[in-house]
Amino acid sequence: MFSKESMLQRSGLARHFFEKPSWRPPPLKRKTPTTTAFLVLTVFLMAAFVTYSSWIDTSGVFLEHSTDKTVVISEKPKVAVRRIEIPLKCTKNKNQTQTCPKNYYPKTFRAEDIDPSLNPVCPDYFRWIHEDLRPWKTSGITRDMVERANRTATFHLVVKGGKAYVKNFRKAIQTRDVFTIWGILQLLRKYPGKLPDLEIMFDTEDRPVIKSRDYKGPNATAPPPLFRYCGDKETLDIVFPDWSFWGWAEINIKPWDSILKDIKEGKKRKWIDREPYAYWKGNPFVDEKRQDLLKCNVTGQQDWNARLFVQDWILESQQGFKQSNVADQCTYRYKIYIEGYAWSVSEKYILACDSVTLIVQPEFYDFFMRSMQPVEHYWPIRNDDKCRSLKFAVDWGNNHKKKAHEIGKAASSFMQEQLKMDYIYDYMYHLLNEYAKLLKFKPRIPEGAMELCSEVMACQAEGLEGRKKKFMMESLVKGPSITNPCTLPPPYDTRALAVFLRRKNNSILQVKKWEKGYWESLNKQ
Repeated sequence: MFSKESMLQRSGLARHFFEKPSWRPPPLKRKTPTTTAFLVLTVFLMAAFVTYSSWIDTSGVFLEHSTDKTVVISEKPKVAVRRIEIPLKCTKNKNQTQTCPKNYYPKTFRAEDIDPSLNPVCPDYFRWIHEDLRPWKTSGITRDMVERANRTATFHLVVKGGKAYVKNFRKAIQTRDVFTIWGILQLLRKYPGKLPDLEIMFDTEDRPVIKSRDYKGPNATAPPPLFRYCGDKETLDIVFPDWSFWGWAEINIKPWDSILKDIKEGKKRKWIDREPYAYWKGNPFVDEKRQDLLKCNVTGQQDWNARLFVQDWILESQQGFKQSNVADQCTYRYKIYIEGYAWSVSEKYILACDSVTLIVQPEFYDFFMRSMQPVEHYWPIRNDDKCRSLKFAVDWGNNHKKKAHEIGKAASSFMQEQLKMDYIYDYMYHLLNEYAKLLKFKPRIPEGAMELCSEVMACQAEGLEGRKKKFMMESLVKGPSITNPCTLPPPYDTRALAVFLRRKNNSILQVKKWEKGYWESLNKQ
């Protein structure tokens, strides 16, 4: 975030207020009575103006220069806006079908920041919005392209006039669709009237499906724009925050805001006092990579510095999820992240723990992970030699405790500061806003679509022992934001992106080099 002084410098006002004048004032003349009266009147008017200005609450109100005590009154005023909370308007008759209340929630809401250009710049991972939408930068997005995406889409969502309409195509896994749509409804509550009309197709399955190879060549058509939770280097699916940011009711994982608070305020063991091993707990039966990981578990004959546990979700649900609170699993110095059938939502919980995250070479990415750097935010683990790679990583960390702890803290700080819910909503806003700019047709409500709002989804929500409604109410946006979204950073230029990717690759190669030297040294002993 820019300081008030730097904001003035960026706006060009610094020339007038902070640079030393090249001219010298003329010598003072003897004051005449008329001059004295004029000065008294001037001082009176300035005092009155200052009093009035402080009453109306201006932005950057008075900036005091460190040398000449110049008072600067900002030309970019803030409007005093009172934060309001608007509770859900649920029908009192439980036998009556809940509908969206009319003229209840404001259609627009003016933020206190009149000049959006002075808003803080969004975190760097927002740059990937431009990359994800690049396939349609030239062609734009036609209705035909959108409708071609319904081949695998779970639902079709339309925002029109600030309201949301949804048409379901197929059943989603668990409540992925429910909490994804809930998240979009909260975005509309946070920024009423700001999101333009749009239509999207959303696929809630795990793996991306829009293969880039199918849309190359002189006669190739533009790809269908399809939203989902992850992507990979071979596909063009548009990456969107996953449903668990608003809670994963089936396995009792609370909304992300609550998780971050629990981890930050919980009684975590100091990093140095944690178990000096690599920890993983999960379902190994969803992918061969995870089954292969279990071979690295400690035995009577071999210790690869790993402590691995199988998560039995059926048993856990029967026991009230007492052993699966992610905020209570920060007890090891190192935690392993390994993909399942595709990317896994466990990634953000592991990174938030202050432990060093050991990431087994991933195939997929979510919306924020692309901006995190190996050896700065996490430690890379080979996929083709997991056990030896894990043992080296833990030995290295235990021999370089200060640096290892710094890696763990960098990741948890990233989660707490750059992945807080305000930024999740801002990412959604900017992604959908930039997407809407590419539409070459007027969005319309499809036949069979249903208007959805927070009341329709939450007021009569049932099931999952009450967790579905509980998590919705816990993640409900209480009222309109009094600030605008952060400012979307520009796209990477070709050179900057190449430098960024080269740095990431070089860090991984460096770790492989260290690892090779480590094992060569051990083998000589």
